[in-house]
Amino acid sequence: MAAYDIVIRNGKVADGTGKTLFAADVAVKGDRIASIDSPGTLRGDNEIDAKGKVVAPGFIDVHTHDDTALIDNPTMAMKASQGVTTVVCGNCGVSAAPYLRPDVGHWMSLIIKKKENLSKDFAEFAGKVEAAKPAINGAFLIGHGTLRINMMGDDLNREATQAEIARMRGLLDQSLEQGAIGMSSGLFYAVSSAASTAEVAEVAQPLGKWGGVYTAHMRDEGDHILKAMEETFEIGRRAHAEVIVSHHKCSGRSNFGRMAETLPKFTEAMKKQQIAFDVYPYIAGSTILRTDMLERADKVLITWSDKMPGMSGRDLADIAKDMGVSMKEAGERIQPAGAIYFMMDEKDVQAAMSHPGAMIGSDGIPFDAHPHPRLWGTFPRVLGHYSRDLKLFPLEDAVRRMTSYSAQRFHLTGRGQIERGYYADICVFDPATVIDTATFEKPTTPAAGIDTVLCNGAIAWRDGKPGGGRAGRALNRRQMQDEAKA
Repeated sequence: MAAYDIVIRNGKVADGTGKTLFAADVAVKGDRIASIDSPGTLRGDNEIDAKGKVVAPGFIDVHTHDDTALIDNPTMAMKASQGVTTVVCGNCGVSAAPYLRPDVGHWMSLIIKKKENLSKDFAEFAGKVEAAKPAINGAFLIGHGTLRINMMGDDLNREATQAEIARMRGLLDQSLEQGAIGMSSGLFYAVSSAASTAEVAEVAQPLGKWGGVYTAHMRDEGDHILKAMEETFEIGRRAHAEVIVSHHKCSGRSNFGRMAETLPKFTEAMKKQQIAFDVYPYIAGSTILRTDMLERADKVLITWSDKMPGMSGRDLADIAKDMGVSMKEAGERIQPAGAIYFMMDEKDVQAAMSHPGAMIGSDGIPFDAHPHPRLWGTFPRVLGHYSRDLKLFPLEDAVRRMTSYSAQRFHLTGRGQIERGYYADICVFDPATVIDTATFEKPTTPAAGIDTVLCNGAIAWRDGKPGGGRAGRALNRRQMQDEAKA
């Protein structure tokens, strides 16, 4: 009997640290990387020839709304096909747990398809994920917006009372004790926009106690972005928590070029507290349809509409023309809906991705009828378009931003590196051909050049289709902390 279950032979290893590529065989036993040795020296029951390929850690998508997708769609093809083996869920202030209310508002449309997949507490939700046996791992944030809905119902256009803050804080504390990795906020959205800095900081207090992270869809990513950055950093300081700014961008044509202001501000703040940010490699964002965002966008595509499903994938300007009304009126007629907004500058996107504090996150919305192509294309786009073709940064650094750096910032112990004893989350890809093929017209096309993807030692993706492996887990912060101490 061979010593190893799987041996990936003849490849060049990008170990996730940024170290120069090196030739090696990588062996897997059970759910762990068991050996890394000279080419041709290892043997296994299942050998994968990676000649001409790169063997990298599985990518960590640090910004997703895949909470219930892990249950509804456990093959997770849209992520496994990109080489992603772990998704960080519960971003932008919205999470599937804890959810104590029987009604589900439009706010939850980012993450739900079936209401029954929402859960009264985090432990129950993590159990649902484990029972679904997803192909990849999930790590989960608790949404400040979800906490607000629990305690304030529909009365959200005000600051929470001290009693409400105390109850929200208690729910967060319970969730962190049960294994959630942190709290997210979405002060940009109506459900939380009335919350003060003090409210968020007070609710977030358990983060310091448990070592959880604070991620923020900031209050403003446009004209008042510098003020919003300072508010975000202050919440982190007051909560004694590490800060991660979500999908950093300078939004709207009037703010093009302002990375020249925001990135130095990040650099300076990082000297004083632990701060990082994530970026997606596109000039268009996507969220719910908001008519107050239309003037800032050069173009708006509809991703879904409950009232008029046939509008998915269409330009809102064309819809308005057909209706004989303004874009704002057309937007109001098709609500509730989702949209893609073209509102960033390519030079800004490249500057943000190149910053030492940048990680990669897709921010894809899995249940959109016509999603943003980032849902299927983010990670191959970074590797193929930005690293290989534009030479924005070396391949080894691109991999680092998707793996070890992300694991460090989110405290995902034992993941993000090709190293003996680490979990066997591995992506084998062809550096010459890897590229996104999903487009705004055809957004659900799997990427090219992703050969084989393993999660916890099981094959999640191979030869252009799901590999049958269903070894993903709901990652538990307390268990990971215990592993780090061991």
